[in-house]
Amino acid sequence: MNITALERTGSLVERVCRQLAALIREEGSGGDRWLPGERSLAERLGVSRTVVREATKRLEQQGMLEIQHGSGIRVVDRLHRPLNDSLTLLIPDVAERLRQLNEVRLGLEPAAAALAAERATREQVRDLRRLQERLEAAADPAAAIEVDIAFHRAIAEAGGNLIHGLILDSFAELGLASRLRTIGRVGKTSAVAHHRRIIAAIERRDPAAATRAMRLHILAAGEDLDLPPPPPGKSG
Repeated sequence: MNITALERTGSLVERVCRQLAALIREEGSGGDRWLPGERSLAERLGVSRTVVREATKRLEQQGMLEIQHGSGIRVVDRLHRPLNDSLTLLIPDVAERLRQLNEVRLGLEPAAAALAAERATREQVRDLRRLQERLEAAADPAAAIEVDIAFHRAIAEAGGNLIHGLILDSFAELGLASRLRTIGRVGKTSAVAHHRRIIAAIERRDPAAATRAMRLHILAAGEDLDLPPPPPGKSG
């Protein structure tokens, strides 16, 4: 890991955060990765251990690092955690959280599908078809739910928009709860049919059709959730 000393301008903590985040992104994912120890980082960056400690704590709060006392600083991929943890506090009622989640998905995922139709590589389309095959072959709701989550994440990746993917990751646990009330209750048949139309539109490079297909899919999921209507003054 190539770490160089920083000039003492601006906020040292923020600059250490930026350099460490950039290094983590450059090295990519995969494997069990650890940063050098706190003392070593401080020496290489030319800052105090206090600055390093504060920077790594911030990155831990943001979901990029995990500080394991007695072991070291591990690189993790939990960027979704801050928002995901906040949702339970902000919206304690589960049904209301799921209803609002579906509203957000209606605004987000059709756009992600349109981008996938414009940008997906052949390999990414093949990946979607492989996920579809796994969904069709899934023998139980748990397996079907796992593949369904992967399918929607793969569409965001195919669209090439990192923010789309990060937002979907932020709803991972809530998305699981949603699918337990859709696929877990009514089965996978509807999802299989909708996914097939979404893939076909992406493969044809038809953003408008991909948008429509994904929108219908999310609307159907909302119906399967069988949630109460929104409170007065809120749009449905």
